[in-house]
Amino acid sequence: MLGKTQAEVREKLITAMADCQGLDVSREADEHTVGTWLKMWYELYAKPNVRTATANRYELIIEQYTVPRIGNIKLKKLTTRHLQKLYKELLENGRIHIGKNQDKGLSTTTVHSVHLMLHAALDRAVKERLIPRNPCEDCVVPKPRKLDMKVLSPEQIGAYLEAAQRRELLPMFYLELVSGLRKGELVALRWDDVDLQNRTISVSKQYVRNPDGSLELTRPKTENSVRLVSIPQTAVDLLSQEHNKHPDSPYLFPSPITGEMYHPDSVVNLHKKILKDAGLPIRFHDLRHTFATTALQNGVDVKTVSSMLGHFDAGFTLRTYTHATRQKQDEAAQTMGSFMAQDM
Repeated sequence: MLGKTQAEVREKLITAMADCQGLDVSREADEHTVGTWLKMWYELYAKPNVRTATANRYELIIEQYTVPRIGNIKLKKLTTRHLQKLYKELLENGRIHIGKNQDKGLSTTTVHSVHLMLHAALDRAVKERLIPRNPCEDCVVPKPRKLDMKVLSPEQIGAYLEAAQRRELLPMFYLELVSGLRKGELVALRWDDVDLQNRTISVSKQYVRNPDGSLELTRPKTENSVRLVSIPQTAVDLLSQEHNKHPDSPYLFPSPITGEMYHPDSVVNLHKKILKDAGLPIRFHDLRHTFATTALQNGVDVKTVSSMLGHFDAGFTLRTYTHATRQKQDEAAQTMGSFMAQDM
């Protein structure tokens, strides 16, 4: 390797090594920082190809968690150690808005999401030959915390609905317990989504929150999430009564304060008030779990429950609600045991 100076020889050597590894040694590759690459990756590859809620989460991760900490590092100089320090800092002091009784650090689940997004963005940089390998590969990543699934018993369901009725919220929360809708889907329902004759509701939209806090009406989580959900006659009657209270509103559940749709967070706050009245400790999302578990335990097949929940496939439903299907398997085993005992 010849050159007039040692620096020239070194530069030629770097270029030759990069060529051997298939790297792009253009000015673009040299000038990219982590921040500029993440923003380019987001605009070109992520945002056009993921649902709105996912794009919003990526934008938050880039703008709030990643760029302020490692955005100025040259992309080609980013190391596994840089990322490991990032994850440690986020776990210890990553939370932007610290509420009452909240830790300063982000949850392991959120930090794991940061890692997954960075992994995808840096994989693309490898494919475009901007870096030789993905520094995420060797990271030790915190495992996401698995939240305990809580399910209301029949007695607790009764107490919950009684508390909802006292607060004149029975139609909304009864519908939730017999349909398992996501909260963004529930608040987005309009009166014309209800088919009284066929006893169905059409789930074709949801409200999601943007990084700036504003709400946006989008398609549901996946194509499977666009669905018709059958509801019992009791739900139809309750929804009709609810609509009669505000016949001029297009929303199924308009806010009594604004007349517009409920903010998803407001629905969660109403849920918490009902919980306090009934003395029950569950998350709003556990109402969805309660619907699924109760349906499976009462003989509704997994495929039907999966389609009502809007899951991608029945296998996911089966894995999520193993506890419910195990009970049915045990009942089936006991039934077979009783049958066989007659012939012994």
